[in-house]
Amino acid sequence: MATKAHRGKTLYTEKARGRGTCPVCKATRIKVLYDLVIDDKKTVKVCKRCQHKKASDINM
Repeated sequence: MATKAHRGKTLYTEKARGRGTCPVCKATRIKVLYDLVIDDKKTVKVCKRCQHKKASDINM
């Protein structure tokens, strides 16, 4: 388990510290850390609220 001083350290290696615009809900300046499979091989990074949505419910 990581100590409190090292929480979120892996976000420093991500582009823009893991923040951006969610392609599903269009929320801006939100952490987009979760992979969502749209097609068989196409994945997109989505926010925490959209990580459990089904690919059939998403209009992209």
